[in-house]
Amino acid sequence: MTKITGIRCIRTRADGTWTIVKVLTDQPGLHGIGSASDHYHGAAVTAIIEQSLAPLLIGRDASRIEDIWQSTLTSGYWRNDSILNTALAAIDVALWDIKGKEAGMPVYQLLGGQCRAVVPCYAHAAGDTLEELLADVRHYVDEGWPVIRCQLGQYGGGGFLTPPETSLPQNAWSQQAVFDDEAYLEAIPAMFAYLREHLGYGVKLTHDVHEHLRPHNAVTLAKLLEPYRLYFLEDALPPEQIDYFRLIRQQCTTPQAMGELFINPHEWRPLIEQHLIDYLRCRVSKIGGITPARKLAHLCEFYGVNTAWQEGGDNDPVNLAAAMHLDLTCWNFGIQEENHFTPEELATFPGHPVIERGYLYSNDQPGLGIDIDEEAAAALLDPQRARQAKFIAEDRRADGSMVRP
Repeated sequence: MTKITGIRCIRTRADGTWTIVKVLTDQPGLHGIGSASDHYHGAAVTAIIEQSLAPLLIGRDASRIEDIWQSTLTSGYWRNDSILNTALAAIDVALWDIKGKEAGMPVYQLLGGQCRAVVPCYAHAAGDTLEELLADVRHYVDEGWPVIRCQLGQYGGGGFLTPPETSLPQNAWSQQAVFDDEAYLEAIPAMFAYLREHLGYGVKLTHDVHEHLRPHNAVTLAKLLEPYRLYFLEDALPPEQIDYFRLIRQQCTTPQAMGELFINPHEWRPLIEQHLIDYLRCRVSKIGGITPARKLAHLCEFYGVNTAWQEGGDNDPVNLAAAMHLDLTCWNFGIQEENHFTPEELATFPGHPVIERGYLYSNDQPGLGIDIDEEAAAALLDPQRARQAKFIAEDRRADGSMVRP
């Protein structure tokens, strides 16, 4: 019986937003790693691991992954919040890493073995103008990426206006640009019309709304984009308004991808069971790790929903590796979000997955196949940048009200 003897948090990346958990055991040289990264609340995740979960788990049998997940989920009575889920996920993934190393097998073998050779990924193309966007899309097409996401600049791009100061309400808070739903509804269909005119329909394209629209306008956008045959439309609605997916289904056939902000089964279950989405985009570390993610993938399979685990630029190579192992084993996998790291960041994680021409490759080593070089991790960290608090951008409408997410 391999026992857990310690759980450590390792903070890294230049801005300090990556937290890697190392679960130590009583077997010489045997440890596992998992991702506890949270771009905005990293200190809170670290605190719950070190002050609450580590005392609970030290001394337990490291092989009892399911029991540890279930008991840890309810260890604080309240559950299914993003902080606890992230802490729980880090430990869960590290335990799968340990089990794979003990078995001498990659984690995907423990999950049932491969049902595909590689993991297709989608690229992120952007441009401040249609011409710049087209050039970026063509760059990824030439590289061989199977699916390409298209954005006009930042999230909400195409919907930001810079009206004269005199046209704003007198008490509006100072802001350089304001988001306008109707401008977005004009710009994004026009963007796809332009891209299809120049690229044809052989290129698979997606778009991320990032929950910027009012719900009824999200329905309108999905309907307007139907002629351009998107691979999927991502996060058209916030989690609070998922009932509107039923209206989208009634209006059009534009495929829907949703789940980046999901942390609770009651958010995703009705969308799956009622066939209201086509791709589920949860982040593995935000729903509690490999243990719940594989169950969620199997639930999706019964209802014809594909997985498209969310990565994003704030994510780390360890969570990317965990998602990759799930992708290799799930028949109903759809597409994986890409992520790119600097050479220095990759050097910190020996054995990291490799993306080449739009496909993600495993190294087939036991466990996750990835580890952390703690000296390199410490060297990456910029203490001054790490001390700065992190907050998501506050996009606002003309009257000063917030645009979610």
